[in-house]
Amino acid sequence: MNKVSVSAAAAVADIPGASLAVGSCGLSGIPATLIDALHAQGATGLKAVSTNCGVDGQGRRYELFAALDLPGEAPRRPSEFDRLLKSVLTQEPRTLLVDEAQWLNSEAWEYFRYLWDDPATELAIIFVDGEGAHTILRREPMLASRIFIWQHFTRLIPTEVLDVIPLFHPLWTEADPDDITYADQHAAHGSAPAARPRTGELLRWPFSRLGG
Repeated sequence: MNKVSVSAAAAVADIPGASLAVGSCGLSGIPATLIDALHAQGATGLKAVSTNCGVDGQGRRYELFAALDLPGEAPRRPSEFDRLLKSVLTQEPRTLLVDEAQWLNSEAWEYFRYLWDDPATELAIIFVDGEGAHTILRREPMLASRIFIWQHFTRLIPTEVLDVIPLFHPLWTEADPDDITYADQHAAHGSAPAARPRTGELLRWPFSRLGG
């Protein structure tokens, strides 16, 4: 059987849904061309399994490419990618919101600094983190010196939880206030990001309420 296809598009043309096994070895093991072809083809119901934990600089470029909703295919060469991103960031003022910043590695911090430091880019970056990101930043004078405002948010009090959480995630929009209070007491503890649903917690909460 000949398994050679004439193009990436032809290779994925008959895949309505599939399980994708992606290798490791950094992004060199990720079939970016085939993934782009799958995206263009419109396949749904895909399941991805990867041994590649974390994202390196090139992966971060792809994330920014998607977040900025840029047209066409992403450049393959890092230098071309950087020129494109910087060019886009000079066209109009933009704000990047980076959530869970406590998980960023030093390479990630440096890359954001690299984009922000270019005098032509009109860029503001908001890092939102759990415990720890501010500590990492303060250890790096080159990064800490660029922070304009350090803002500490305290945990929500119970009455604030009932007001804020229904606005935070669709799961809680019409939830019973007693369930919101229970979830806060047993999992979120006044933290809105912690109220994002996790499968295990969603299963434990109802069973706990039922005495199971």
